[in-house]
Amino acid sequence: MRWIYLVAGLICVGLGIAGTILPVMPGVLFFIIAAVCFARSNPVWEARIMNHPKIGPPVRAFRERGVIAPAGKFAAVTGMALGSVAGWFLIHHTIWRYAPAALCLVCAAYVLTRPSR
Repeated sequence: MRWIYLVAGLICVGLGIAGTILPVMPGVLFFIIAAVCFARSNPVWEARIMNHPKIGPPVRAFRERGVIAPAGKFAAVTGMALGSVAGWFLIHHTIWRYAPAALCLVCAAYVLTRPSR
C-alpha cells in the first residue's frame, strides 16, 4: 500500500503544480491530497509540502482546522458555477444536463460550510 500512496501523492503533486499555473484547476486541493498520501508513504515529502512557504499555510490550515480561506471559497464556488453553466450548454442529453450542477451544488455546500480562518 505504501507504494500506491507514494505514486498517488506524486500524481497529486503534479496536478497541484499544474493547478498553480492553470486558472481553471484547483492547486491547493491536490497538495492537500498529496500531503495525506505522503503521510502514509513518505513523511519527509509530507513535511516539505507542509513547510513550503506558499503552499504550506493553506494545506496546514485545512488539515489542522478544516479552514478554507474566503478567497479560496470564492474561487471554488465561482469555478463550480462556471462549470455548471458550461455543462448545461455542452451536454445535450436532457437528464445528464443537470449532473454537473448537482455535483457542483453538493461540493459548493461543503466548501461554504467550512470555517473561514
